[in-house]
Amino acid sequence: MSTAELPCYTLINVPSDFESPNEMQLKSDLEKGDIKVKTEALKKTIYMILNGEKIQGLLMTIIRFVLPTQDHMIKKMLLVFWEIVPKTYADGKLMQEMILVCDAYRKDLQHPNEFIRGSTLRFLCKLKEPELLEPLMPTIRACLEHRHSYVRRNAVMAIFTIYKNFDFLIPDAPELIANFLDGEQDMSCKRNAFMMLIHADQERALSYLSTCIDQVHTFGDILQLVIVELIYRVCHQNPSERSRFIRCIYNLLNSSSAAVRYEAAGTLVTLSNAPTAVKAAASAYIDLIVKESDNNVKLIVLDRLVAMRDSPAYEKILAEQVMDILRVLSSPDLEVRRKTLSLAMELVTSRNIEEMVLILKKEISKTAGSVEQEDTGKYRQLLVRTLHSACIKFPDVASTVIPLLMEFLSDNNELAAMDVLIFVREAMSRFSNLRPIMIEKLLEAFSGIKGVKIHRAALWILGEYCERGQDIQALLSVVRQSLGEIPIVDDEIRKAAGEEVLEDESVTAATGAAVTRLVTADGTYATQSAFSQGA
Repeated sequence: MSTAELPCYTLINVPSDFESPNEMQLKSDLEKGDIKVKTEALKKTIYMILNGEKIQGLLMTIIRFVLPTQDHMIKKMLLVFWEIVPKTYADGKLMQEMILVCDAYRKDLQHPNEFIRGSTLRFLCKLKEPELLEPLMPTIRACLEHRHSYVRRNAVMAIFTIYKNFDFLIPDAPELIANFLDGEQDMSCKRNAFMMLIHADQERALSYLSTCIDQVHTFGDILQLVIVELIYRVCHQNPSERSRFIRCIYNLLNSSSAAVRYEAAGTLVTLSNAPTAVKAAASAYIDLIVKESDNNVKLIVLDRLVAMRDSPAYEKILAEQVMDILRVLSSPDLEVRRKTLSLAMELVTSRNIEEMVLILKKEISKTAGSVEQEDTGKYRQLLVRTLHSACIKFPDVASTVIPLLMEFLSDNNELAAMDVLIFVREAMSRFSNLRPIMIEKLLEAFSGIKGVKIHRAALWILGEYCERGQDIQALLSVVRQSLGEIPIVDDEIRKAAGEEVLEDESVTAATGAAVTRLVTADGTYATQSAFSQGA
């Protein structure tokens, strides 16, 4: 096999300033150096191999002087070294030196330290030479009975990998692992053994699951996940098995693990289109979104709900869950809220639109009372747009929404106020029966408007839709009040001269005239009044 065809299993970052060392110096360091020197020399050797250099002269040196070392750091580096070093000649035959390596790893598989045993078993999963693995098989089998779970679970994975690649080395692997599974107590070991049976002998896996299907909810989450995988696979291959396992999936919706609940919900939806199953899966998804703190998880699960909504069979069932979906608005993330509101608007019906509007009104009130932040204004704008869409889709709720939205015309966030005006303009055009109340509310809010663009748009709307005499009169009064004293120039001059304008409300109320008290430049008072005569 040429160098270009050699498989690569490990990627190690080689420093950019790395220079290939002298081979004689490396040989000397590996032979005579202390532990630290040998470690550095071995590291440089690994870098050289990764750079494509041949180090045949160093192979026996490493076998003689480094392989017997008991230092854990060197043992870990040797695992990388033996993984990447070429093990065959150009004709494909195994190098004779590898027999010595094989003997060394047989001893490591019998080492009293469980870490060395376990890491050696993991290394054997990467070997592709059956000649190296064959002498180690009895020792690998013996590791299944080791007292430490770390060794046992890695022994299972080593047997699984060897059986998958070279089944002739261990033909009875499924039976061996099935017997191991029956007597094992550790969840990580059971998970690895069960996963091997799923891929190597599915019938044995199903047989084991049948014996313990009522205890699945008591298993650890890592084992529950592979059980869900098996059920999904079996039911797709043989749909008649669905009734046998669907109860187990229902039970796993109540698992303490979020990952198991997520996978169980997805499997349940694929196995059954029954309304109860779809509703249970949707409830599990919503519960996950509400309880999970990671925004990425929330978005992924929301995408699952959106995918369910795209199916006509699920849409009606999800429509009943709209109020539960809106619970997700408790999340502070803007993107999560945006996706939630979009989904809710697509699912809402005339039955629950009023409840949805109530929740959105509460959310808007919360944003008004909270500390103003960057996302607060954007969220308020998002809520305004959603209420706008709700009113256009369901005109019956417009009368309850419009008064609330008018309050936000004086909002400091000009974008939210502009969205309110866009909504008001469309509502004026569409709902002629609501024009009087909209004009009244718009006139009430007019004096509090702060933005120039909002003022301009509001004036246009009022000028366009004020058709009754009393509305026109009220509009002129509001405009006159907003302008202040006329002529405007004289008023500005008086203010510049230091004259303070005070309106005497008591005199106004008694006489029906506008009485104004002026404070002149020398500090004395002057009174000015203008009487209005009735027709």
